Amino acid sequence: MAERSDEFVAKGLVRTKESKEKIGGEDEAFIGDIQDPSAIAPLVVPQMKPGFDPSKGGRPEFYFDEGAYPEQVDWIGQKNQIDAAKAAGVKQIVLVGSMGGTNINHPLNNIGNANILVWKRKAEQYLADSGIPYTIIRAGGLQDKEGDIRELLVGKDDELLETETRTIARADVAEVCIQALQLEEARFKALDLASKPEGTGTPTKDFKALFAQVTTRF
Repeated sequence: MAERSDEFVAKGLVRTKESKEKIGGEDEAFIGDIQDPSAIAPLVVPQMKPGFDPSKGGRPEFYFDEGAYPEQVDWIGQKNQIDAAKAAGVKQIVLVGSMGGTNINHPLNNIGNANILVWKRKAEQYLADSGIPYTIIRAGGLQDKEGDIRELLVGKDDELLETETRTIARADVAEVCIQALQLEEARFKALDLASKPEGTGTPTKDFKALFAQVTTRF
């Protein structure tokens, strides 16, 4: 959005001063806490418990800092944002979530025993019931790769997780978010999003047609 300043005014929200400095936000980034209804913050990630030695096999254990549990961040925090947006008369919300929410036993729910996807899904439902025009994008595994060079795939109810196409470049997710703000076909819809491997299929350029494939509201 910042790169398209002729179309958008981009504002970012971060949790700490260090995060703001890291992204070079200057006047475009604000510091806040989404547990405070008057402020917003980015997603909080779990911390690895000390003492894990990958050479010994097994899996690391994770925990969440106090005040940073998914229930507080992904549910209460997002609810606060949706309520604030509705009160301010926001015309549309694009929410980026994760695939896997239909499976209570998904590994992400076991991280810190915090049910990450359960709380994300609850916030998505709250948005869908809010009356605000919305687009819910449940992205597959995120990759730091070049965007705009792959064929994008949309699905529902985690069907894409049963295939070999379960990942997507962050740049492509960002582009889909931008397009969702501009196309009527994206409103009041929820979709899973992934892409074919680079070099297969035809790179997606017609986003109107992409959103037209989506028939699910949640």
